[in-house]
Amino acid sequence: MAGSISNTAAPITSSLSKLQSLNGLFAIYKKQGPTSADVLNTLKEVLLREAGVQNPNPRKRRKQSLKMGHGGTLDSAASGVLVVGVGNGTKMLSTMLAGSKKYVAVGELGKATDNLDATGSVILEKDFEHITRLAIEEKLKVFTGDIMQVPPLYSALKKDGQRLSVLLKKGHKVEAKPARPVTVYKLTLQEFKPPLFTLDIECGGGFYVRSLVDDLGKALSSCAHVKELIRTKQGQFTLEEHALPEEQWTLEHILRSLQPCPDSELPDADT
Repeated sequence: MAGSISNTAAPITSSLSKLQSLNGLFAIYKKQGPTSADVLNTLKEVLLREAGVQNPNPRKRRKQSLKMGHGGTLDSAASGVLVVGVGNGTKMLSTMLAGSKKYVAVGELGKATDNLDATGSVILEKDFEHITRLAIEEKLKVFTGDIMQVPPLYSALKKDGQRLSVLLKKGHKVEAKPARPVTVYKLTLQEFKPPLFTLDIECGGGFYVRSLVDDLGKALSSCAHVKELIRTKQGQFTLEEHALPEEQWTLEHILRSLQPCPDSELPDADT
């Protein structure tokens, strides 16, 4: 763990070179609203400004002054742990995509939306008064273990190099991706106050909570969408212990929480 950084003004080149020499993984807290990419660009801009770079442009890919990527996209409406790779740490991000994740999801029965969460337009309303806590708990067993899941249309998955969500917003017709195998390690009902219910979820890579809640609503002879979603764990990083809030997006705090790269050479990862 790194010691504190001197408050005395350091030369800009020294601060920047120290920032550019970082190699490893750390976690930040992503708030509701911005996309994961927007959050990453904000983080880059904050760090480059702290290092003395005038008018940094974090979206400029050529001749990047700071190599950084994130592992595992969080929807704009979701919040929680977002793992960031810096320097050679970007090559470790594939492990974050494949590793275990934990979520707390609040679902709302009786309404389905086009993008399966609360930011979408309501496309269907159905009765839910017949649904009991026991009925939900029984249906959750069907979605636990190794299952097949159809990803949502509004997602980071791509067709012909473009995200499905972007194609849909442009008015293009998009077909659903085929069902694919995913793993749910743990799935429990924490609270049930109709029409709202709260799930604790632990899953593997490629799993979509929005699809789970949508499928659960259908299985209960109703419909449902995600009202709130928080990622509480990604790989070894937890929300309580590791995720840096925005006010701690500084070189000092990152140095303290950085998990360095192992000495062995790592394969490149798609970030």
